[in-house]
Amino acid sequence: MAKAFLNKGSKKLLNAWAFYDWANSVYSLVITSAIFPIFYGALFRVAKIEKVVVFGGEIARAPLISYVTSAAFLLVALITPLLSGIADYLGNKKVFMKLFCYLGAISCIGHYWFSLEHIYYSLICYFLGLVGFWVSMAFYNSYLPDVANYEQQDAISAKGFSLGYIGSVILLLFNLAMVMKPGIFGLESDADGVAEIKAMKYSFITVGIWWIGFAQYTFYILPKGYKKEGARKNIILNGFKELYSVWQELGEQRRLKRYLGAFFVYSMALQTVMLIATYFGEEEIKWNSDSERTTGLIVSILLIQLVAILGATLTAKASKSFGNIGTLIVINILWVFICVYAYFLITPLDFYIAAGCVGMVMGGIQALSRSTYSKFLPETTDTATFFSFYDVAEKIGIVIGTFLYGFVAQYSGSMRYAIILLGLFFLIGAFLLTRVNKGNSI
Repeated sequence: MAKAFLNKGSKKLLNAWAFYDWANSVYSLVITSAIFPIFYGALFRVAKIEKVVVFGGEIARAPLISYVTSAAFLLVALITPLLSGIADYLGNKKVFMKLFCYLGAISCIGHYWFSLEHIYYSLICYFLGLVGFWVSMAFYNSYLPDVANYEQQDAISAKGFSLGYIGSVILLLFNLAMVMKPGIFGLESDADGVAEIKAMKYSFITVGIWWIGFAQYTFYILPKGYKKEGARKNIILNGFKELYSVWQELGEQRRLKRYLGAFFVYSMALQTVMLIATYFGEEEIKWNSDSERTTGLIVSILLIQLVAILGATLTAKASKSFGNIGTLIVINILWVFICVYAYFLITPLDFYIAAGCVGMVMGGIQALSRSTYSKFLPETTDTATFFSFYDVAEKIGIVIGTFLYGFVAQYSGSMRYAIILLGLFFLIGAFLLTRVNKGNSI
C-alpha cells in the first residue's frame, strides 16, 4: 500500500521531522557531552599517563581529541556541500540522511572497543561518529523549510531541540544508573577494567541502537526531497554548479549574507564550548574523588539538558516579541559573561552554576539560529544546497574553534585561556548581528 502524501505544514509531517532530534540527540549528549569525555579521561587516569604517542609525536589528551574533532569537521565541511548539491539534483536527500545516520550510529557502537592500546582504531571510530552525526544533521536541517510553513518554523525548530533534550536525558539516566550501580546490571571489575568503565562502554552501544531505532519513524514519514528538472549528467560537477549558483544568489541577499557572517563567528564559539565543556570540567575542576568527578559531570550535563528545554521555549517566545536578531544579540552577550565566569571556575559548585547558565542559552541559540536562517532564504525548492552553506559555515567555524582551543590548551598548559578566546568570538558575533537587519526585523 502506497504511503499517503502529507502536505507541508501538516502536524504529522512536522512531528515526524522533529522526532529525528529525539533519535539522534543521544549522540550529542552521551558521546559528545557526557559519558565519552569522562570515559576518555578515565582511560588516561587508569593508565597513569597524560600523553600518548600518536601520528609520530607525543601529545596530551585534551589537544589530541580537539585536533581529531577539527579534522572530522573539516571533512564534514568539504563533503556536505557536494552531497547536498547531488541530493537536490537527484531529488533524494533522504537516502544521504539515512546513510550518515547509520554510519554515525555504527561508529557509536564501535566505541565499545575504544582503548589507548588501539588508539588509531579508537580515533577513527570517534572521527566517523562525528562525521555521521553532523552530515545527517545537515540534511535534517535542510528539511525544515520543506515541511514547515514560514510562521511554523520557529516553534517546530524549538520543538525538535526540546524533544532531543528529553529523549537524550532519558537514555543518559539509564546510562548513569549503569555507571553508578554497575553491579545491578551484572557488571563486575575484572582484568579488562573497572566496572564503571565497562558500563560506559555498554552505554555507547545503547546510543547506536537508540539512534537507528527511533530514526525509522522519521525516515518513513519524510518525503525523499525535490527532484531537479533537466538531464542528469555529470552529477558531481552539477553539485558544484548548484553551489556556485547559490553563492551568486547570496550576493543579492544582503541580509542573508550578513547573517551567515555573524553566524559563522558565534557558532565557532558555541559549538566548541559544547564539544569541550565536559573535557574542561573533567580536567580543570578540583573534584574530591574519581567517583565525585563522574557523578558531578553527568549531573551537570543533565542539568544543562533540562534547563535547555526551558531555554529553547523561552527563546522562541522572546523572538516573537523582540525579533529573531534582537534575541540572538542578547543571547550572544550572555554567552560572553558565561565564558568570563568559566575562566574562574574551581569548585564543583562553580561548575554546576555555569552548567545551569549554559543550559538556559544553549538550546535557544541553536533553535533560533536554524529557524532564522530558514526565514531569510529566498523562495526556492533548492533547500539542501542552501542549507549546506549554513552547515559549512558552522563546520568550518568548528574546525577553527576546536583547533584554536587545542592549540591554546597545548601551548599554555591550561584550557582556561582558550575559554576567554571563545568569549571574544561571541562578542564579535553579537556586533555582527547588529548589522544584519538595518531597521528591519523578522
